[in-house]
Amino acid sequence: MVLSLIVAAEATALLVAAGWYAVQLTTGAPVLSFWGAVFTLALLLSFAAWLFAVTYFLFRGFRWPRAGALVAQLFVLTIGFPTLTGGYVAAGIAMLVPASVALVLLFTKRVISFASRAAGAPPAL
Repeated sequence: MVLSLIVAAEATALLVAAGWYAVQLTTGAPVLSFWGAVFTLALLLSFAAWLFAVTYFLFRGFRWPRAGALVAQLFVLTIGFPTLTGGYVAAGIAMLVPASVALVLLFTKRVISFASRAAGAPPAL
C-alpha cells in the first residue's frame, strides 16, 4: 500500500507539472518549437496516466506493475541527482527520497509476495 501511495504521489506530481506546463504554453511563454512543446505536454500526460495505471494494478496485487514502478523510480533518480547537485536541493530531495524508498520497497518480501498475482485469462463464453 505504501508503494502504491508513493507511485500515486509521483503520478500526481507529473499531472500537476503537466498542468503547469499547459498553463505556461497557453499564456504565451516563449518556446523554440510550439509543436515540440505540445509533444512534451503529451509525454507528461501519458507518463502520468501510465503511472496511475501502475499504481492501480500494484494496489490490486498484480505482478507486472513492479517492473513499471522500477523503471519509473530509475527515471526519477536519473532526474533527481542532477537536480540536487544543480542547486535545487529541495526539489532534488523531494525526488530522491520517495524514489529511494520505493526502490527498497519493491524488493521486500512482503511486496514480492503480495504482487505475485498473474493476470487471468478472460472467461470463456
